[in-house]
Amino acid sequence: MSWWTTVLGGAFGFILGGPLGAMLGAAFAGNLSKSKSSFGNFDQNYHIGDQQRVQAAFFSSVFSVMGYIAKIDGRVSKSEILLAQQVMQHLQLEADMQKVAKELFNQGKSDGFNLDEVLDQFRLESHRRTHLVRMFLEIQIQAAYADGVLDNKEHEALKYIAQKLHFSLHELESLIQQFAATSHSANQPTIDDAYVILGVDKNTTDKELKRAYRRLLSQHHPDKLVAKGLPEEMMKLAKEKTQEIISAYELIKKQRGMR
Repeated sequence: MSWWTTVLGGAFGFILGGPLGAMLGAAFAGNLSKSKSSFGNFDQNYHIGDQQRVQAAFFSSVFSVMGYIAKIDGRVSKSEILLAQQVMQHLQLEADMQKVAKELFNQGKSDGFNLDEVLDQFRLESHRRTHLVRMFLEIQIQAAYADGVLDNKEHEALKYIAQKLHFSLHELESLIQQFAATSHSANQPTIDDAYVILGVDKNTTDKELKRAYRRLLSQHHPDKLVAKGLPEEMMKLAKEKTQEIISAYELIKKQRGMR
């Protein structure tokens, strides 16, 4: 059972506490259809499973921090608002879930948003799972590129977020380069892009290439990510990332004449 199903079953009061719980509470209170939930009539002693708790933390953190990054340069552009809407539509979120995501985004771009508290709680709730943190940062990188450019303020914000989550800055830069490589090659990456996507260079041996490929597949395997707490609604992003990795590997294999 996903965290969202639990909420619709009326067991919201629960769920997180802290800044993430407060943001979710505000988002649900104003946006959740009364016909679909018994919000407010929950059992105060109800406890959800650990996976559902992580899913709720991931969802609320992703969209609120996305709002924060959108405003980091002092204003929220139309392209950044559109990007947030596109992510929600791309995930095929139900109408109620989209409303909650939009409210979280709006809270993230508000003056009172406390980034440090949100990141601290997300790291705690996610049990410091590197795969989840990586997917979280990949989504934020996509948001930062909403207007087609990663400016200095956005770049510094991403580095700060990565440091708060105890994520390698070197790997963050690799993720940024990988996104840039996939974003400017709409359908099929170039051979140069393919190497960037896999995080290797042209001098990498076939054995090292295969090792890097398998490592990336493991990091982005949709089922593994969901098992670690990725909301099921975001599995589509993991599947697309996996396909990008496979396409890049197949292109290099063909260019090298590998079997």
